[in-house]
Amino acid sequence: MKTSRIFALAMMAAAGGSVAALAKAPIAAPAPVDPAYMWDLSDLYPSPEAWTAERDRVKAEMDGFSKYKGTLGKSAKDLLAALSAMSDARRAIQRLSAYSGLKADEDVRVAANQERNQLAAALGTQFGVETAWVTPEILAIGGDKIHQFEAAEPDLARRFGFYLDNILRSAPHTLSAESEGVLAAAGNVLAQPDAIYSAFANGEAPFPTVTLSDGKKVVIDQGSYARYRQAANRADRKKVFDAFWGMWKKYEATLGATLTTQVMGEVFDAKVRHFPNSLAAAVFADNMPEAVYRQLVAQANEGLPTMYRYLKLRKKLLGIKGDLAYYDIYPSMFELKKPLHFTVADAERIALDVTAAYGPEYVADLKKGFSGRWMDVLPRTGKAGGAYMQGSAYDVHPYLHLNHNYDYYSLSTFVHEWGHAVHTLLTHDNQPFELSDYSTFTAETASITNEMLLSDYMVAHAQTDAEKLYYLGELLELMRGTFFRQTMFAEFQLALHEEVEAGRAISGARMSEIYCGLLKKYHGDAEGVMKIDPAYCTEWEFIPHFYYGFYVWQYATSMAGAASFADAIEHEGKPAQHRFINLLKAGGSDYPYNLYKKAGLDMATPAPYQALLARMNKTMDEIDAIEGRMGH
Repeated sequence: MKTSRIFALAMMAAAGGSVAALAKAPIAAPAPVDPAYMWDLSDLYPSPEAWTAERDRVKAEMDGFSKYKGTLGKSAKDLLAALSAMSDARRAIQRLSAYSGLKADEDVRVAANQERNQLAAALGTQFGVETAWVTPEILAIGGDKIHQFEAAEPDLARRFGFYLDNILRSAPHTLSAESEGVLAAAGNVLAQPDAIYSAFANGEAPFPTVTLSDGKKVVIDQGSYARYRQAANRADRKKVFDAFWGMWKKYEATLGATLTTQVMGEVFDAKVRHFPNSLAAAVFADNMPEAVYRQLVAQANEGLPTMYRYLKLRKKLLGIKGDLAYYDIYPSMFELKKPLHFTVADAERIALDVTAAYGPEYVADLKKGFSGRWMDVLPRTGKAGGAYMQGSAYDVHPYLHLNHNYDYYSLSTFVHEWGHAVHTLLTHDNQPFELSDYSTFTAETASITNEMLLSDYMVAHAQTDAEKLYYLGELLELMRGTFFRQTMFAEFQLALHEEVEAGRAISGARMSEIYCGLLKKYHGDAEGVMKIDPAYCTEWEFIPHFYYGFYVWQYATSMAGAASFADAIEHEGKPAQHRFINLLKAGGSDYPYNLYKKAGLDMATPAPYQALLARMNKTMDEIDAIEGRMGH
């Protein structure tokens, strides 16, 4: 799964906790970098000193927010002035955070850059504390008077109408100004389970060493696990799994305690804000019906025969005799004699070809991005891993952090992250800053639709049947990993919260028991499709997303939405193209469920999920046909 980080204020406090260990690392001279493959952060600030000066200015400005207390209900102009000042500060903080995060990831060994990132996180926390009184004061003014102010001051309605509507509907869940201030100040404390997990998983875990069948000794840490779990030699895969998950098992109780604390914090927040449960609290910000979450889980369960079909196909193609095992799920089902190789120039050319399906406006934005130095493209020593798009500097442009390795996964990641970047450009060009913060619920659809179209493009342009099979296999794995796996995670998270809400105790051992039941259900253990070894049921310990609240489910809904959009764009043409582009342009101007409905999808109904399952089955039909044609 690819990771996209759009730094929002809500995540700033969490960001600070994971860098303390890194800040102690010795400074190393950065490796020389070809500027053509490196971003230019001077578009944000000309120097670190300029960043510091701006940070000091914003901090001083926030210290003066108290002067607005008690003024919001005086007049429409007073309300607009106060909200504008706070919006300007938030806009500046997001730009500061963008720079500090990007600079920190250039070389994680440079202490000064990590410390700057902590200062940005602290600034975000301060913003929350200094503005905690705003919501209670607006609620005290009342909806009738707020609507009168909006009618009298068009700019207030245009820029802040959606924000004010959100506050007014939050009345049953908003506490006194004092209580809101306490909860805001507690943000850093409530972020500590993630910080503890990150410190252990990324810095202190004693990862095991294994000797592979070729005699090579390998430390199986998080990076090498992702590589060697795909080993062609089945005995090597088992050895990697046994060693890796055996290490995590030793910390089942400790990591169970950290995750329990995370869940308890979320349940606590839901209770004090008078939500019926933590799921309702989690979806409230997006005004998302709980029915969407529950429909996703229901449809994934209904679609398990498709998942089982995929697993049986995998077993057949890998030539496995006897039981299919969990360690058989990662190696590619199709190997090419000559490895695929995609340069950065190839990735740009293919991305332009693929996204031509969206029309000239989208392509023009993509070309604009390619012409600037918006990307840090290639891996190097000290650079942070992974890939993400950083789009929170509204007045500048998106930045992309990539680690391009010239393979197909890198190409897919490239078009995925540029999907986020163009979404950001379209939003910023069509919405004021206050309406530019789009939901993850729509964000991932913007990028995953690109991946769907890329897969279809690569299959259509494949030179041989072997290449077609490879691309079809990669698409299957994308759908398996993003829809079924993420929904399994979502079901696990829901189960943990419901256990705590019912007053039952949870522990690491209980989490492994719950997770094991889900692993067996999703992989057909009882049906004889795959045998799940209980030794691997500690996998939940390895998933950092469980510390992000109810988050991962949106990858799965986005996959379903992307399947529907890709099919519609390919078959309908311009009408579907316009619906999709309008969704991207809308940004955060409406609730994401409503935006989807305007684009023709009701995510609370079975239809989008069934479209995804249909695409998955169609892909397997194509594989079967090609295999039959090749006489396999």
